Amino acid sequence: MSQKLNTKAVSLALGIMWSLGIFVMSITALTTGSYLHNIVDFLSTVYLGFSLSFGGIITGMLWGFLDAAIGGFVFAWLYNKLAE
Repeated sequence: MSQKLNTKAVSLALGIMWSLGIFVMSITALTTGSYLHNIVDFLSTVYLGFSLSFGGIITGMLWGFLDAAIGGFVFAWLYNKLAE
């Protein structure tokens, strides 16, 4: 008996968690002097438009959601195929 993953649920869960992670990391980087700025600089090269501003954080969260949702979908789909 193999367990199947719900691809939609995994996609949404990972997308929401990663976008919230980007939000928390961005707010932390804004409120501290230099903590997490190197990670923000790296992610700004990956997610077009991401920066430490209101619009930049929202843009980064949207890119992060899409990135993690697609990754979650592929992961759940592959898991279901291999579990057959």
